[in-house]
Amino acid sequence: MFCLFCAIGFAQTDDDAVKTTDSAKSSKKLPKSLKQKKRDKPVIIDSTVVKKTKAYDPLAPSKAAFYSAILPGLGQAYNGKYWKIPIVYAALGTGIYFYIDNNKQYKRARDAYKRRLAGFSDDEFQDRITDDGLREAQKNYRRNKELSLLVTVGMYALNIIDANVDAHLLQYNINDDLSLKPHYQIEEIDNVGRVGLTLNFQF
Repeated sequence: MFCLFCAIGFAQTDDDAVKTTDSAKSSKKLPKSLKQKKRDKPVIIDSTVVKKTKAYDPLAPSKAAFYSAILPGLGQAYNGKYWKIPIVYAALGTGIYFYIDNNKQYKRARDAYKRRLAGFSDDEFQDRITDDGLREAQKNYRRNKELSLLVTVGMYALNIIDANVDAHLLQYNINDDLSLKPHYQIEEIDNVGRVGLTLNFQF
């Protein structure tokens, strides 16, 4: 009986060795792609959709402000807000136009007043404006000229600030994970409209 069990045991060991050898040979014949598929474990992919966001550039606001300081409207072009460029030049052009016009009128009144002080009576405002009127006109035109210059400088500074702030806001992360939305709903029970505010915060 002992010899019989030993014979059966050796027979099973030989069969297993043959099977192992055969499987090894067959695996050598398989392509590498099939071997990789057998070895790899199934990968579980999360169903959450990952949104691709542009990398934050801390120097973008400074660049936009610098470009607008060199050439008004260039910072807006850097931010992609091309529709703002005509507004920038219209504002600056208006301020420059009024400055030039007031400066021209101021020089006319000043030259006429100087000729009267010199004893001439052939200026263009003769018999229409008095000496006091010319002095008052000089004050008004000079004040308007300085105000126009101040407005022009303010528009230039506002152009730089707009480019800087716009570059900040363009990189601000806005998505549905954090949102604050107003809503209006009519209740079906009493048929009364109700106004509310919804805050969504998701992880």
